[in-house]
Amino acid sequence: MNVVGLLEELRREFNRRAYYERLEVLEHTATLLKARLYISPSLFVQLYRNDHFETTNFVLIHNGQRLYARDQLGGRWHRHTTVAPNLHNHSAEGIRPVNLTEFLDEVETVLATLGLP
Repeated sequence: MNVVGLLEELRREFNRRAYYERLEVLEHTATLLKARLYISPSLFVQLYRNDHFETTNFVLIHNGQRLYARDQLGGRWHRHTTVAPNLHNHSAEGIRPVNLTEFLDEVETVLATLGLP
């Protein structure tokens, strides 16, 4: 995954998933991307990619708090579960690499489980 591919996937997923009301690209360079997919003003997915440092962050945020996330730091993945969103989960599932499409599928499950729109 790189910035170019992630931006393409982001636009495709935004157009495919009707419940996202807005896509906002906050920062974009040749090697860096930061963007948000808004479900509502207080509920959104934020993503960040830095090709230079091989860092990727996908996070579901509600009312300014992380509910769920998957992060890649230096090429290694970990997860922040809904049960313990401030802790790093390094289980077999937690270290599994994911793309944006997979993460957004997980977000749908999290939202349904928590009863959020």
